[in-house]
Amino acid sequence: MIKPPPRIAVADNYKRMNELSKDAVSWLRVDAEAAGQRIDNFLMRTLKGVPKSHVYRILRSGEVRLNKGRVGPDERLRAGDVVRVPPVRTASPKARTPSATNRVFKPEVLFEDDALIAIDKPAGLAVHGGSGIAMGLIEQLRAARPSSPFLELVHRLDRETSGILLVAKRRSALTALHAQLRDGRVDKRYLVLVRGPWRDEKRTVSVPLHKFSTREGERRVRVEASGRESITIFRLERTWPKHVPPLALLEAELKTGRTHQIRVHLASVGHPIVGDKIYGPDELLYLRFIETGWTHELERKLLLPRHALHSAKLAVEDEREWISALPPDLAEFCSGGL
Repeated sequence: MIKPPPRIAVADNYKRMNELSKDAVSWLRVDAEAAGQRIDNFLMRTLKGVPKSHVYRILRSGEVRLNKGRVGPDERLRAGDVVRVPPVRTASPKARTPSATNRVFKPEVLFEDDALIAIDKPAGLAVHGGSGIAMGLIEQLRAARPSSPFLELVHRLDRETSGILLVAKRRSALTALHAQLRDGRVDKRYLVLVRGPWRDEKRTVSVPLHKFSTREGERRVRVEASGRESITIFRLERTWPKHVPPLALLEAELKTGRTHQIRVHLASVGHPIVGDKIYGPDELLYLRFIETGWTHELERKLLLPRHALHSAKLAVEDEREWISALPPDLAEFCSGGL
């Protein structure tokens, strides 16, 4: 007996998972608004309440199919593509435990027109949901603007990184800015506090980087000869050479836009970012200085609850430019008797 072809549910601007069958396979047809998006991001937005780690698991296992073929998480969708989604169960909203990272977000808007929003993101807020976070910045922004037909992140910042973040309100704006980012035509500058006696007024770090995912779906980066070309220019802003350990405030100019680029480049040259618990674990650094006048006051000054990285300036090709001042937590850390 010949089985009838599967019924294809049209993805109506990302059909919500509670509208899909939780006990059977579903097929989603990609519409024009979803075209160009990575399939992992498409699934995380479509499968509301499903942990990010589970989305990556069903991609790795081949349970998700694109036009009947297996696909990796970075595959980009085209209008008319058909995505096979296996049965999944979402977490009940009541079962989610509220946390500080899930707080309602009232964005400080630096700029807005009919195509773009520039936001000054606080540290501690993830840009999107997943990994135990019910709603990130983009989900909260969409919830606050239900009449906006299109809101997409132009780029990302780590949860602990503060500063300028762009959100597109039109597909055309998103596509144009992505092209500028790929071609290196966006001027992105960060302020970063690092450990160690930094002596160069200007230093270029060119180290190839390789991105990979842990078993839990977390993104990580390492230096690898076969990795992608990655270039960062560092300029010295201020030093505290007599402090234990010595500290320096740098401006970092991105010439390429790799994941965790600044963090890994600085760790690779022996100057990890203050507070970076992944690429420069503070606990290991503190042990080196216990014999040099360690006090509780010094410990308070050295400890920072997040990595000291701030997106301070972003300029796009049409001469629009946005500036974000060093946030209070980093300004206080830098000036608090150091």
